[in-house]
Amino acid sequence: MDESPTDREVSVALVDYGLGNLRSATRGLERAGASVEITDDPAAFAAADGVVLPGVGAFREGMENAGPLREALTDHAEAGRPLFGICLGMQMLLTTSEEADHEGEGEVTGLDLVPGTNVRFEVDRKVPHMGWNELKVEREHPLVEGVDGEYAYFVHSYYAEPDDPDAVVATADYGVDFPAVVANEAGNVFGTQFHPEKSGETGLTILRNFVDYCAEQ
Repeated sequence: MDESPTDREVSVALVDYGLGNLRSATRGLERAGASVEITDDPAAFAAADGVVLPGVGAFREGMENAGPLREALTDHAEAGRPLFGICLGMQMLLTTSEEADHEGEGEVTGLDLVPGTNVRFEVDRKVPHMGWNELKVEREHPLVEGVDGEYAYFVHSYYAEPDDPDAVVATADYGVDFPAVVANEAGNVFGTQFHPEKSGETGLTILRNFVDYCAEQ
């Protein structure tokens, strides 16, 4: 196991709402030096140095499952504490998604911590987008230190379109440049469209950056 990049053990609450890739996310965070608690208890969010919102699946199901935790997640973010969304978890940070409309389910409201919507790929390529893509860092943020030009693993049919272009931290290309990493204006709420826990050394760097960021807050 890799040594922690921090001087003390950082505690991370990994949100369990029934759709997360919890086992591999836990392993990745532990390799990055964190002590991980898988939980759906808002009190654990408050006690942790940082919260990770993982996710695999549909936007509506994600928001419905996480509905009882909405207030706790929002309070955590608005208090300026680190909140990291992964894949569907990143999309849930936004306001809405075309996915529910596309499936004929009507509008579903996300956490609205990074205002914007998630849109479906309209490209002459296979959807969902699955595979390794190069990351292009667009602006500085602690999460992306050392990963410009590196490759990460994606599996998704929708991508974020934040209202504020400055919310885009890094992009990747799949027939269109799309946000690979987003963050709110304060910088404490952020997400990756890719799976860092499945992205080898690039992903481990991202997770270590997250642990370092939590330690500094």
